[in-house]
Amino acid sequence: MRVQSLTLAAASAALLAPTTLPAAEFREASEEAVVRQEGDVSAADLLAKARGCTPVSRGRYRSDDGAPANIPVCGTRDAVFWKADMDIDCDGRPGRRCNRRTDPHFSDTTAYQQSDGRYLNAERLPYIVVPGASRIWNYRDHGVRGGAVAAVVYRDRVQYAVVGDVGPQRIIGEASYATAKALGIRPDPRSGGTPSGVTYIVFKDSQVKPIEDHAAAVATGERLARLFVRGR
Repeated sequence: MRVQSLTLAAASAALLAPTTLPAAEFREASEEAVVRQEGDVSAADLLAKARGCTPVSRGRYRSDDGAPANIPVCGTRDAVFWKADMDIDCDGRPGRRCNRRTDPHFSDTTAYQQSDGRYLNAERLPYIVVPGASRIWNYRDHGVRGGAVAAVVYRDRVQYAVVGDVGPQRIIGEASYATAKALGIRPDPRSGGTPSGVTYIVFKDSQVKPIEDHAAAVATGERLARLFVRGR
């Protein structure tokens, strides 16, 4: 997970550039699956519903260390949401594209585990990261837990994901390699992500079991997204 300042990140990338995966490998990753809309609720409808903001956080978050604290967590009766950047979380089980060689901040653990006891696979499972509980906001107080279902919106694409990891207490805006790739965002844990334009909508009191069942996350997400848009 990224917790360092943008300046430090750039310096680290420069120092570690010789071990960065070739661009061709990331092009290959993008070509492994056809990026397409998940579900029948459009990005435009979800964004319209999340246009306003009733803050539920007591303060505001930063997108990175050193960035302004200007991102609130907003809420409705059925969901919480925030609009931020996307940093790439490659934590969990190591694989070809998520490991200590490709990610200088790699951790082989995630806050939540699969039903078989193994940590999540960021390369394969779409998941998002919530900030650690603090005086700013405690996600648990708003019906959010491991396996909670989220709709992640970027431009005209919607990707359903689960809450799979917990990050720093003052930084928000992070999702797994698989989430980024599905949204057409460069998933390189060093130089990928996007600086803005991502909306994360987490449906309260939802939970997928087992957490690694993405098909169940999509089915649940579609149903809850329809209710969210209709404003029941």
